[in-house]
Amino acid sequence: MAESNVSKSDPQSLRLPGKKIRQTFASKKITDLPGEIQRELSGLDLSLQPGARIAIGIGSRGIANLVTLTKGLIQFLQGLGAQPFIIPAMGSHGGANAVGQAEILAGLGITEDMLGVPVISSMDVVEVPAGNLEHKLFMGRNGFESDGVVLLNRIKPHTDFHSTYESGLVKMSVVGLGNHEQAKIMHGLGVRGLRDLIPLAAQEIFRTGKLLFGLAVVEDAYDNTMRVRAMKPDRILAEEPELLRLAVANMPKLPTDRIDILIVDRIGKNLSGTGMDPNIIGRIKVKGTPEPVSPEIGAIIVNDLSPESHGNALGIGLADIITKTLFDKINFNAMYANVITTTFLERGKTPIVAADLKQAFDVALRTVAGRPWDQLRVVRIKNTLHLEEMHVSPAIYQEIAERVTLLSEAEDILAPGINEH
Repeated sequence: MAESNVSKSDPQSLRLPGKKIRQTFASKKITDLPGEIQRELSGLDLSLQPGARIAIGIGSRGIANLVTLTKGLIQFLQGLGAQPFIIPAMGSHGGANAVGQAEILAGLGITEDMLGVPVISSMDVVEVPAGNLEHKLFMGRNGFESDGVVLLNRIKPHTDFHSTYESGLVKMSVVGLGNHEQAKIMHGLGVRGLRDLIPLAAQEIFRTGKLLFGLAVVEDAYDNTMRVRAMKPDRILAEEPELLRLAVANMPKLPTDRIDILIVDRIGKNLSGTGMDPNIIGRIKVKGTPEPVSPEIGAIIVNDLSPESHGNALGIGLADIITKTLFDKINFNAMYANVITTTFLERGKTPIVAADLKQAFDVALRTVAGRPWDQLRVVRIKNTLHLEEMHVSPAIYQEIAERVTLLSEAEDILAPGINEH
């Protein structure tokens, strides 16, 4: 975008002093995670045939301690005489193709070199009995043709709706394990498909007998593993809602509900299923789902895309302005494969593209209706997953000073890379 199309002033002359602050949340980190994993798994009372080929389904989310958790599953299964291997269980992510999904896993540290077991990626599916469901039901061929499937997933609030079951093992057993084919079906039924029909479909998946158990993970506000729970299929539907309530109670949040301009340094599929978490920014943009009443954010700027996203910038449609840095990293094929499958097209629409962060901020200033400079309510965060430390404008700091820790003064919270230090 040419500068003359953005502002009559010089955007590069903009300077906004501020404060670097730290929020304090309740830390509930498990201190001996490998030991806790094995203690939890040992309670399953599971026996396997020697040499049984067991598929471990891993998704595209940036789960804390993912490699440690996966190694714990592998160690447990090998101790029972099984031959575990990894399969992607991520629906349409990774461009809805096998190579792309393997690349996502590799970016998360899930490789044969790291884990010592094969990673087998395929989009082939097998149709399974659907009972009285109104739609067809599929399972990835590699999982179906194994001697059993194990799922590993984080339990957390969904980015599209709120209900008894949101993001977790129930959803993963259907949309994740069913590859692109099942993801298209469930998303094609809109919010009703995700909110109301996935639990019914999960029951049919459990009836196939292919799922041995799931390992559920809950994280605290610092992105630490705070709970692991191993559940056989007959317990998942009963126990996952309580884990979801625990996850909601331990979510991080922004330090104030009223923000003129929110700057998000980076979005990405490893940070949220929608790049940046709607539960944090208060924007959902899904037909049939009400918009949150808080926080109230005037304009959202996004500066960059995580490398772990492999060009999938789903979530840019939740922003008002992005930078050319982000735009140049977008793989539209990968992003569109994901967003079209979800049917929530607003989230994949491209916002205004500014040359850099300063120019993006200059555009955002037009939305604050002439608010005096010293009253601007600006927050700059690394991403929506890590909200412990951030930069805020003086007007925000004055409001929250008594409940945060001041780390340093900032001459210019618009400076490039300021949140990298």
